[in-house]
Amino acid sequence: MAYTEIEKKNIKAKLMENCEKSWAKYGYKKTNLEELCMHSGISKGGFYLFFDSKESLFCEVMIAVHKRFVQMIEDNLKAKLDKYQFAEVLKKVYREYIKIPFLVETTTPDFIAFMNRLSPEKLERLKEHNSYDLRDIIRQSDLIYQIDEELGISALGFVFKPLPKEQRVLSNQYETIDFMIDVLVEKIFV
Repeated sequence: MAYTEIEKKNIKAKLMENCEKSWAKYGYKKTNLEELCMHSGISKGGFYLFFDSKESLFCEVMIAVHKRFVQMIEDNLKAKLDKYQFAEVLKKVYREYIKIPFLVETTTPDFIAFMNRLSPEKLERLKEHNSYDLRDIIRQSDLIYQIDEELGISALGFVFKPLPKEQRVLSNQYETIDFMIDVLVEKIFV
């Protein structure tokens, strides 16, 4: 079937939206291409007009999600912020970040299986899109360090490192992260 440019754009967006939801709910291995296609209004054969493989779709979804986070950060940093406002931005970003398991749980067998199936080109593409540096965010905010920049960046980076499920349930995760961000921002910036 021949699709118009508008149809192609809409179908591709729907495939990516359905993939993101399924990946978050079921994981990479249990996300079924036939179901994604059915919910997107195309046949499985039609899928290959949009993506050359399941991994290509997942790679594009991961890049799109990352771009969404970068945009959210940039939108919140348009005005110059003090360290307390910066802390609130980090808390907001964290709350969105943990809603997407495939970003948080990168050491699971499911995620590793996905990464192992990617070609070197796709791995490089993911790396390029995931290299948005925390330094860039901080520079945009005009915050001034009161400690070594590398130490500050490393400490803030740990906030976004995945915690094992067992540790996430020990206490209120949001309260813990909010506390960590508040303490770190107070110690790192003037």
